[in-house]
Amino acid sequence: MTLFRNTRHAPADITLAALLEKLGEAAAMPLVFEYDGKTVRAGYHVTEVKAGQFSALDCGANPEAWSEIFVQLWDVDDGDRTHMTAGKFSAIVRKVSEHVALDGSAKLTFEVSDGVKPMQLYCAEEPVERGDSLVVHLAPRPSSCKPRDRWLAAQVAASQSSCCGPTRPEFR
Repeated sequence: MTLFRNTRHAPADITLAALLEKLGEAAAMPLVFEYDGKTVRAGYHVTEVKAGQFSALDCGANPEAWSEIFVQLWDVDDGDRTHMTAGKFSAIVRKVSEHVALDGSAKLTFEVSDGVKPMQLYCAEEPVERGDSLVVHLAPRPSSCKPRDRWLAAQVAASQSSCCGPTRPEFR
């Protein structure tokens, strides 16, 4: 059996609070998203920000509950517009938060479409400065098996907690 290491919160995932903090440090910079090997077009729109509380039963019959924030990006050209600034993106999220409770520590998912292809789900990595822009790389959000993910996490934790590794037999 092949084991895949895709967990519910991949190590590269960033929360909404952490993203907004980084954007606040570079509010005047153009905010550029990259996904599927391309850069989102300068006229992109944030068409929706939504919050969800989810309850589920995983494949091992374990109850699951989590909060998730979805940011929908419409990747279009819009005249001679330039990429919105990090500050404008933050202002949009703040405006939403006046009407919708947004949990800053929630799982953050981006839904991206060009208006022709169906929306795809992505997780966001920490923004990085590249030239005069702030760039957020979006990676496809894979599905996973939560019981297997918990087992893998326990295996990793167990291997990291043994400081000395296997002991060598003593010869007398």
